[in-house]
This record gives sequence, C-alpha cells and structure tokens, in this order.
Amino acid sequence: MSSAASTAPVLPGWEHAYSGKVRDLYVPAAASVHAGDAARATAAAPFAGRADVVLVVASDRISAFDSILASEIPDKGRILTQLSLWWFDQLHVPNHVVATTVEDGVPAEVAGRAMVCRKLAMFPIECIARGYLTGSGLAEYRQSQTVCALPLPAGLTDGSRLEAAIFTPSAKAEVGTHDENITFETMVDTVGGSQATALRSLTLEIYSRAEEIARARGIILADTKVEFGTDPATGVITLGDEVLTPDSSRFWDAGQWEPGKAQPSFDKQYVRDWLTSAESGWDRNSPTPPPALPAEVIERTRARYVEAYERLTGATFS
Repeated sequence: MSSAASTAPVLPGWEHAYSGKVRDLYVPAAASVHAGDAARATAAAPFAGRADVVLVVASDRISAFDSILASEIPDKGRILTQLSLWWFDQLHVPNHVVATTVEDGVPAEVAGRAMVCRKLAMFPIECIARGYLTGSGLAEYRQSQTVCALPLPAGLTDGSRLEAAIFTPSAKAEVGTHDENITFETMVDTVGGSQATALRSLTLEIYSRAEEIARARGIILADTKVEFGTDPATGVITLGDEVLTPDSSRFWDAGQWEPGKAQPSFDKQYVRDWLTSAESGWDRNSPTPPPALPAEVIERTRARYVEAYERLTGATFS
C-alpha cells in the first residue's frame, strides 16, 4: 500500500478506491448494509449503491519533485477544495460537482475538504494554458525558442508575458513520474481532432476568464492545468478534478512581478526551496525519500495557501 493510500480516512458508507498525491477517491458502498451499520452509513444514504458518482477528498498531503512528503500542510485540503468550488462558480463551464455539504451527502468526517462528483470518462491529457513563460516551458524555449513545438518570439525571459495565452498539453503520468509535454498533433492522435480542439478551446476560455478575475485582485495567473472528462449520461465535456488552485496553477503577486528572474509564487515554493537547500541534506536524484519539513517551512507554506485563497475570493479562511 502506498503512503498516500495508508493515510486515506475510513468513511462509513464509502469504499476507498484510489489515492493520488493529494486526493483520495471513494465510491458508494453497496445499497444494502447490515442493520448495525445503518446509522454509520447515513451520511452516504443519498448515494448508496450508485455507480455514477465518486467522493473526492483533498488531504493535507504535499508533494514535491514527484515525491509525497511525510509532512503535511494543515488545512491545505480545505483550501484546495473551497477555492476550487469558488472558481467553479465563476467559470460558467460544466463541472462535475454534485454535492458539497453534509446535508447533501458529504461525510461529516471530511466536511469542507470533500465533494461528491459525477464520475467522468477522463481524457488522458493534462490541459495547460500558459500566459507567461516559466517552468518547463522556459526550459524548452531556451533550447529551441518553442513551447510544446509552438514557436515564440525571440528575447523572452523568465516571467515574460506572452502576447496571447498558448495551449500546451501534456500526457498524464503515473504517480511518482513526470507528466510528458506533448504537441497538439500528438494530442489529436490520442483523443481525436474534434475532442482535442474542444479541449483546447475550453482550456483557453477558462484561463482567459480566470486571468482577468485574478488580475483584478492584484494576482497574476501565469499558467494553469485543468482536466476534463466526458459525462457518460450526457456526452458533454465536463471540467473535473480541482481548478485554479495553488497546486494546479502558478499565481504571482502582480506588485512583485519582474521578468528576468523567478517570481515568488502562492504555492509550495518554500517546500521546494528548502528541499533543494544545503540545510535539508537531501539529494533529489537519490532514491532516499525527502526529509520531514521544519515547522517554519510548514507554517510559511500554509500561510501562502491561505493568502491565495483570501486574496482571490475576498473571504476570510477559517
């Protein structure tokens, strides 16, 4: 059993199905339960025996350099879930959310960090929109002046704003390995031309809308990753997973933006910086798992997640 699966909570009325780096997935238990278990299964009663929904629980786990760390970031799962729900409301794009409250069937044990969602036939593609040049896109640009084979103007540097946002898909990878950047043509070979075109259009639409909202709040949305699936009941391409959180997006403070250097991010920057420092004593290229995080790194990382939530939504996180 992976370390992620071993930390997945036991939830009455739901059966654990899968654990990723951050999220644990559950399916409804069978409709028939023993009399002694009836009270414990009450929370899942609206979904008992249904095959068309899944419970998505965001944990406080944090990953870096394709490793799940032993340390957790308090409240991270709640922040990711609540911020995703806020963004789903802003985007006006079909999404997979069915229920978010205990009254509607979310187990009380994970209230605030869980959503009951429609089970989608997910596309094996990470849909990425980039409005600024950084990260793996910058690395490719420095070699070939392209990103996912898309040519870009000369003279760009780390943090440069692109004239127009670009769509740069990647192929999903197994837990513990890197997603692989692919060309749009390769994506067409994988999912078909019409589906690939629709996914590109939806991704850029989401980025454009979110970039405008974030900018009005003094935050730059440099890039973001979204995932889609087809709703088996309707055939509609539907937005799934999380959306526009610090785990799936690069958010920068607009007041500190300065092209030509790495930008401070509202994410796990403190974790990455500490793990690559001499203080950690960890070699990321070795098979040795990452060390536990110091309390200060945990606290500062949590503070950045909270700040991102509060600045974007205008609400106080509690």
